[in-house]
Amino acid sequence: MSQDIYCHHIKKQDAPAERLLFWGHGWGQSHRSLLPLAESLSQTGDHILVDFQGFGQSPAPEEAWDSGDYAEAMAKFIRAQTDKPIFWVGHSFGCRVGLELAARHPDLIAGLCLIAAAGLKRKRSPFKKAYFKARIMTYKALKKLIPFGLPEEWLMKKFASADYKNAGNMRQILVKVVNEDLSDVAQKVQCPTLLIFGENDDETPPEFGERYKSLIKDAELIVMDGFDHYTILSDARHQVAHKIKGFVEQKVQTA
Repeated sequence: MSQDIYCHHIKKQDAPAERLLFWGHGWGQSHRSLLPLAESLSQTGDHILVDFQGFGQSPAPEEAWDSGDYAEAMAKFIRAQTDKPIFWVGHSFGCRVGLELAARHPDLIAGLCLIAAAGLKRKRSPFKKAYFKARIMTYKALKKLIPFGLPEEWLMKKFASADYKNAGNMRQILVKVVNEDLSDVAQKVQCPTLLIFGENDDETPPEFGERYKSLIKDAELIVMDGFDHYTILSDARHQVAHKIKGFVEQKVQTA
């Protein structure tokens, strides 16, 4: 295994060895956020859950990576484990990496299972656009006053998102990632894709799913009632596992 990527392997003796599923977690998480869901699918195949570089037990990249850089590192890691196409299961940020993987390395991915997929720009009203633009301009203007005594802690508390506050040495990467629009990348995806979104997800709303479905050639969209960005992994775990199991088995049979 790569020294740069920590992984957790779930392997059952009676599970089909030809089905290899790689799992990519969301921003600020680790493989542990996906472990209960993956364990629910332990009979479906072999599972490798990774900690992306800079999260969990994997060291941070030395440079400011974007999703494409993470995908290239994952492609190298996957090829070191197998010479057969794999299924990629991602949540949020992990979906960004999965989309880039499928677009850049089509021979590597048999299918994508994308849960609460990030990577698109929010559709906002003109008022909302003006509001956020004004906040950004205000933040940049006030930031110039830090050397003259303006407390940086106050500025962070007033303007920064929770992810940005907690990002530490990963802030440059976070800024790159959140400013990506993967619409063009999604259009290059040729493999079968299962899109699962929570009805009440405010971070990656179901509208993202509709757009991804229109962008990806072979995509199926499922919107699950009553769940949000995180409860779709916990409270909806068994329902999501059932959908993924059916998707994987169908694609294996038709391959």
